[in-house]
Amino acid sequence: MGQVMVPLKGELPKIADVVIVGGGIVGVSTAFFCSRAGLKTVVVERREALGSLTTASSTECFRAQFESAENIELMLGSIEIFSHFDEMTGIRDADISLRQQGYLYLTTESQQAEIYGEIVETQHKAGLTDVELLSGDEARARFPYLSPQIVAARYRGGDGWLSVHEVLYGFVKGSQAEFLLQTAAMGIALDTEGVAAVETDRGTIETRRVVVAAGPFSRRVARLAGVELPLTLLRRHRLAVLRCDLVPRRAPLTIDDDTGVHWRPEGAGALIAKAFEEEPEEPKEVVPRDWSFPAMVLDPQSPCSAGRVSPLWNRATNLLNKSNLDLCAGQYTYTPDHMPIIGPCSGVAGLFLNTGYSGHGMMGGPEGGRRLVQLIVGKTSDSDNPFSFERFLGPRAVLEPKERIL
Repeated sequence: MGQVMVPLKGELPKIADVVIVGGGIVGVSTAFFCSRAGLKTVVVERREALGSLTTASSTECFRAQFESAENIELMLGSIEIFSHFDEMTGIRDADISLRQQGYLYLTTESQQAEIYGEIVETQHKAGLTDVELLSGDEARARFPYLSPQIVAARYRGGDGWLSVHEVLYGFVKGSQAEFLLQTAAMGIALDTEGVAAVETDRGTIETRRVVVAAGPFSRRVARLAGVELPLTLLRRHRLAVLRCDLVPRRAPLTIDDDTGVHWRPEGAGALIAKAFEEEPEEPKEVVPRDWSFPAMVLDPQSPCSAGRVSPLWNRATNLLNKSNLDLCAGQYTYTPDHMPIIGPCSGVAGLFLNTGYSGHGMMGGPEGGRRLVQLIVGKTSDSDNPFSFERFLGPRAVLEPKERIL
């Protein structure tokens, strides 16, 4: 079982096979697979608890419905991990509250409906054959709460959500790693062979392998080794409506693909989320909330109202008092092509990257961690890695998005 602690004087490990910087879902899942591979693994996390920054503001959803074959394969790998979580971690009767109620993409635009056909065809060719293309009438017949304006939909019933807290601590319990809280990485020492140590505010850990998995702070951490990552941060809000009897409990995650607003059932209410269209930010320990967000997504007159495609929200305005709302904000860490960076950094031997999931770290991180460890121990090659850092280097660097940010 992994050990979670705030190290006292003299308790910091002197040496490790691998040090992971960042204790969110990406770093913790990477630690699990590192320790399972027989590597002495240490995670350093500057905050007071694991998974308390970006992971904590997640909508806890997962999907295989991506538009690139690479991301589809990655997400299917994570869904396989979630589906067999107890046997994989060795935790009997592990309950991660797995709910596969589907992802439902909706559009009111005829041009977008044509694109839906192309997307579903691409997904089928990539092996995701259970994605359904629905007309507006077919979607309303299956999901009666939808607007008459819907002209097309995409649906996959195997997508859904879970408890990210239980997943994260399941990985902790199932590993042999050490998780050091309130321990900040201050430097990455290099020598002629590459990475030599991680310098923290509590002492130095000698290691030949460092994994940067610090979410919004990954760019700063990589700079400690002289590496510049092509990462940009975007604020995203998540609104919890604590109680709303109008929400169908068996509804899928329902997405207005024209505006990016999406919602799903949660407890006696629902979660509603959207990424803000604003200037990129610097990484923040506390991401400020904008209390105009509830009005933006719930006012029937707003162009971004959830009621635009799900009119039930237009009837829920009497529940929208502050005592019935819980608002939080986090930051997406995204790359130029909106796909993660998973693999070695060729310029610094021993430096590995697992970051830039572009808002999909909860769903992609577990399989990303597994793949990274395969690269670390030499079972796979970076030359065959679609998420290699190398794709952003040189005159043919990838600069165009392959995925849309939701």
